[in-house]
Amino acid sequence: MSDLEAFRQEAKSWIEENCPPSMRERIESPDDIEWGGRAAQGRTDDRKVWLDRMGEKGWTCPTWPKEYGGGGLSKAEAKVLQEEMRGVHARPALTSFGISMLGPALLEYASEEQKKHFLPQIVKGEIWWCQGYSEPGAGSDLASLQTRAEDKGDHYLVNGQKIWTSYADKADWIFCLVRTNPDVPKHDGISFLLFDMASPGVTVSPIQLISGSSPFCQTFFQDVKVPKKHLVGEVNSGWTIAKRLLQHERSMIGGMGLGLGGGVSRGAPEIAKDYCGESDGRIADPVARDRVAQLQMDARCYGATTRRAAEEAKAGIPPGPASSIFKLYGTEMNKRRHELLISIMGTQATGWEGDGFNAEELGETRDWLRSFGNSIEGGTSEVQLNIIAKRVLGLPD
Repeated sequence: MSDLEAFRQEAKSWIEENCPPSMRERIESPDDIEWGGRAAQGRTDDRKVWLDRMGEKGWTCPTWPKEYGGGGLSKAEAKVLQEEMRGVHARPALTSFGISMLGPALLEYASEEQKKHFLPQIVKGEIWWCQGYSEPGAGSDLASLQTRAEDKGDHYLVNGQKIWTSYADKADWIFCLVRTNPDVPKHDGISFLLFDMASPGVTVSPIQLISGSSPFCQTFFQDVKVPKKHLVGEVNSGWTIAKRLLQHERSMIGGMGLGLGGGVSRGAPEIAKDYCGESDGRIADPVARDRVAQLQMDARCYGATTRRAAEEAKAGIPPGPASSIFKLYGTEMNKRRHELLISIMGTQATGWEGDGFNAEELGETRDWLRSFGNSIEGGTSEVQLNIIAKRVLGLPD
């Protein structure tokens, strides 16, 4: 038996023994997603049990080094682990900006002390992180940010405002871009800070969206003290870290094109058969069948492209400007998918509440409305097109 096959048997047995039955059911609502953080401490439900077991194993971050709390698995072993989890329909034990964005940046840029302090907490879901990037006057032109961090000797004093801060009202800590030198070119005076959202001077106000939810917030800082030990990298060199983190973020958001965005809907073929009828195992309506087939083909092509990028990652190549391709195509395809599902459901997709609509229909209505934000968050589609033109295709300005 090969080492990889032996690991497969080990992973399969461990998952079978440790994954609670309720964690093998389809996610029905955002409330089913485990974000970890302080709010999760003290809970004893199956979500927390699954998080604790996976976190202790390091398998929430399977390829991170063991010395930082990760699983220490090879890329091939991590792939096997994912295959075995999918085999029993196991839910992700943890959804975390710490895993998808901050952690990879810390592994690359943080000090050894910072890695040993923060990375194990990310693995175990002990901190719910939010991202402090965009400001009212600095969205697409992020480098124009004005939130200031003044050097006060042993700490920085942060003043300013962030906007579209996802889950800031629930998060424990924030990774935040601040201006530490206003007298140099805008890209050169930015630093990358980590600080506790419970710090005096931090105020959060949720922003109500058209979908009825409020994942985004306005975040205000007034004389917030941040110890200097929480500066990541060198002072005034935060833009380099910010760009790398954005590449990880865009790859994550691009995953929505493969249906990885955490929505509650079933796949388009299953829904189309329910609403358009079924004939000999196929969608009865030929127009709907053609549109679903086209979407499925596009998703497979996109999946092949992302797998090629994953192979590059195995060779140690970090995400680059090409991540903008994933972000652009993935989010636009996610919008197309929800538009198609709304069209298939017809009038049943127009409800907001009431007995005339089931949970899936009401959920799809909200998912469709939410999908419009995908082409804005993490850099608009227009910004991604500019990056692709300049950094990927090498076209002139």
